[in-house]
Amino acid sequence: MDKPVIRVAVPGPFLHGLDYIEPDNADSLLGKRVWVPLGRRKVVGIVIAENIQSEYELVKLKAVESVIDEQPLFSPLLMQLLQRVAEYYQAAIGEVFYTAMPSQLCDGKAFSLQKKYKAELSLSFSESRLNLNHEQQQVLDLCAKQQNQFSVQLIEGVTGSGKTEIYLQLIEKVLKADKQALVLVPEIGLTPQTIERFEARFGQAVVALHSKLNDSEKRQHWYLASQGQAKIIIGTRSAVFAPMPNLGIIVVDEEHDLSFKQQNGVRYSARDVAIMRAKMQNIPIVLGSATPSLESLHNVQKGRYQHYHLPNRAGASSSPNFHLIDMRQQPLQAGLSKPMLLAIKKHLAKKSQVLLFLNRRGYAPVLMCHDCGWTAQCNNCDAFYTLHQKPLHLCCHHCGSSHKIFKACPKCQQTEHLIHVGQGTEQLETALGKLFPEQKILRLDRDSTRHKGSLDQILKSVHQREADIIVGTQMLAKGHHFEGVTLVGIIDMDNGLFSSDFRSIERAGQLLIQVAGRAGRAEQKGEVYIQTHQPEHPLLLTLLKSGYAEFSKQLLLEREQASWPPFSYLALLRAEALDSKQVFQFLHQAKSYLQQAELPHLQILGPAPALMQKKARYFRGQLLLQSQDRKNLHIALKTLQAYLSEMETHKIRCAIDVDPLEMG
Repeated sequence: MDKPVIRVAVPGPFLHGLDYIEPDNADSLLGKRVWVPLGRRKVVGIVIAENIQSEYELVKLKAVESVIDEQPLFSPLLMQLLQRVAEYYQAAIGEVFYTAMPSQLCDGKAFSLQKKYKAELSLSFSESRLNLNHEQQQVLDLCAKQQNQFSVQLIEGVTGSGKTEIYLQLIEKVLKADKQALVLVPEIGLTPQTIERFEARFGQAVVALHSKLNDSEKRQHWYLASQGQAKIIIGTRSAVFAPMPNLGIIVVDEEHDLSFKQQNGVRYSARDVAIMRAKMQNIPIVLGSATPSLESLHNVQKGRYQHYHLPNRAGASSSPNFHLIDMRQQPLQAGLSKPMLLAIKKHLAKKSQVLLFLNRRGYAPVLMCHDCGWTAQCNNCDAFYTLHQKPLHLCCHHCGSSHKIFKACPKCQQTEHLIHVGQGTEQLETALGKLFPEQKILRLDRDSTRHKGSLDQILKSVHQREADIIVGTQMLAKGHHFEGVTLVGIIDMDNGLFSSDFRSIERAGQLLIQVAGRAGRAEQKGEVYIQTHQPEHPLLLTLLKSGYAEFSKQLLLEREQASWPPFSYLALLRAEALDSKQVFQFLHQAKSYLQQAELPHLQILGPAPALMQKKARYFRGQLLLQSQDRKNLHIALKTLQAYLSEMETHKIRCAIDVDPLEMG
């Protein structure tokens, strides 16, 4: 009698998994981990199908070596979601399962609790709810009506409008029905303050899932979620895959944020996967943002999402006033115009805090020789080295390579005229220290928060009013609540207004509104000063005078006229190799194959170099596939996958990016 065959998701480029012979006398293995041979290695795989008819002869199949789990790690519903993710994003099924699991489970560690986690997590309900205003109560009531069925509810609320309080009261209703809640946030920096607020409301049944946890903590938190002990999971992107048997609601805060899209490996969108999951489990999902993505607003227009507005701030605070500073022919001190400096002095004199936004970390973006024009460029990338002062070195922000400071120009040997060009957060911090020597200045960027606990310490200092001026990058825009900040200064608005990426102006507008939203969140009125060399830019003026709703409406019209998403669907075939000729030869062959297939309603654009053609020594190119119909695009992608599986690509790294958010 033939032995039964199972299909196993294993790490590697195996789209649908590999077939193995089931061990003797095994119970159902579906959703369990097994040790299987793979080449010369032994790896952990997850059983995704049983009693299958393999296309291979039994004598050619290897046997499962051992079974790791007594109980399945994955429910049938979660397995269905992961298989759907693999299919939609054109990813190997094993890579999707490995993305979903904590690393210790990928390594075969036991799926059980350590002693310190044995205590039952206690769920309690604090009575310290905030009183909702009429607008908040109306949104809460409308959302609550959808509690027991699938719906996508987009809450568009200005910064400080009290969206989080609505989430809390919705989740309370779900918990009282003995169900679980999943809350996704875009950045780790938001997780501690969110957890603190949720724990104050619901006790210890709140568990985090994000990359700053150590491997053991991730495994334990994953277990607590799977057993239903963790009633609320708060996490970043990968938390969307947390095993939650009694899931009753999903909340995606700052739904527009680029951080929800994975940019390597399995290139999934956590927001879109969360919507998939909510639909499969027939539960509501709430998307929240002051600046919703154009895709979400388009879905509102199509009647797929329900749309609720919170146009006013909650409590006593009001929206800030905006001031546009024309930088043309302005004398500058450390990149700061006279109106900006006067505004800073005025707010500091009132004992308020000032937040200055500059989306370039480091000291200066370019090191240049003033005599011959030489610039310090990274050898591995098409990019300049960024000058850093603390410690003094040159660093590439794309590949991470560093270089010691040049004592002389390598081209002309001049030693005295090496100058820095442009401004980063380090330089701004240093200059402000000289302009305002009596004030305490803090910098919040990826460099200053590199060490464990440093982000928490900086945020604590800001909240306790130990800092007068806060300088930072887009980390400042991620939903932080700084009660003492009454002035926000945007040092350079122009970078986001001009880019070859069609999404750049949308992101620039979102970033401006999000950063501006840090001003005046308490009783004192906030002000926002914006420095630009383009004060007549029509979309910038629309954003400031008419608000984000009119701004996004105009952008949607432009997108429709140009047939860009959300009015069409995109996928990128990305390729990279050490030899640029190989990259473009490969992409031309792929394009020719697709053209010969005569696929309906498909546009193939390119091949073209990536926006940064060379990165980390690899030359990069891409082929853009566009269709007005999502199904037609996915038919093309399946055809492309068939081609890639036949190609010898060991010298070329390639990946398909479905619904790409970055065109570089």
